[in-house]
Amino acid sequence: QAVTKAQAYIASRHRIVVDIDLEKFFDRVNHDILMGLVAKRVADKRLLKLIRGFLTAGVLEGGLVSPTEEGTPQGGPLSPLLSNLMLDVLDKELERRGHRFVRYADDCNIYVRSRKAGERVMASIETFLERCLKLKVNRAKSAVARPNHRKILGFSFTQGRKPRRRIAPEAIARCKARVRELTGRQSGRSLAQIIEKLSLYLKGWCGYFGFCETPSVLRKLDEWIRQRLRAVVWTQWKHGRTRFDELQRCGVGRELALKTAGNPRGPWRLANSAGLTMALPNVFFASRGLPYLAPR
Repeated sequence: QAVTKAQAYIASRHRIVVDIDLEKFFDRVNHDILMGLVAKRVADKRLLKLIRGFLTAGVLEGGLVSPTEEGTPQGGPLSPLLSNLMLDVLDKELERRGHRFVRYADDCNIYVRSRKAGERVMASIETFLERCLKLKVNRAKSAVARPNHRKILGFSFTQGRKPRRRIAPEAIARCKARVRELTGRQSGRSLAQIIEKLSLYLKGWCGYFGFCETPSVLRKLDEWIRQRLRAVVWTQWKHGRTRFDELQRCGVGRELALKTAGNPRGPWRLANSAGLTMALPNVFFASRGLPYLAPR
């Protein structure tokens, strides 16, 4: 919903984004300010005491407990709720000023019509956060820029009159890094085991990023993943004779099987050869439960 709303703002000619990154947000939350905001909504003093105890419980490092005088525990069950209570103050201020914005946890983007307006908004919001919430904007990671140069929740947008949702390059890079981990050629796992773990990851990833409107990116990822798996199988076949026999068993003709098995190129380059793509087509991996990322 946040990404769709951002897309609508861009389509309405708000083509500059004020991308605000809060420096170490979960580590810097002021306890007194936060508890004051909680107390406005919660009257039960026992519950307030419990939340304060959650915030000040300390951190266990190397067998020693370090006190926590500010911040909320990252990954703690209350932290997302408390961060929303804290930044609700920012939401109300942006609404009061009439800004078009989206915020998810500590990820906040404000959409304006010009770069000059964006710089002005950035400066004023930075002052507001420091004065009212004791939060600091990370200037190195924040920016006033075109939406296609920034990302929100793993997505970016194409240029043009009708911006389309696309997956941010950083998200694609993280996906490829994870796939490389799961498809290591020296992992010692069988192809079935690799596909089982890989499928779980890809289903979850596609459940989130399948929301994009640039299917060509997903198709390229599908091709790249299957090339990775062919390289894994080629490595597992190990020797020339085994490779020749397996290629023939998969329906490759004798001449092509000989040519492929005797090819000195490495597994990655051979993974897209005629012999291997014939022996291990996409339907082979689909029959073993590997999902497609791109719509079929």
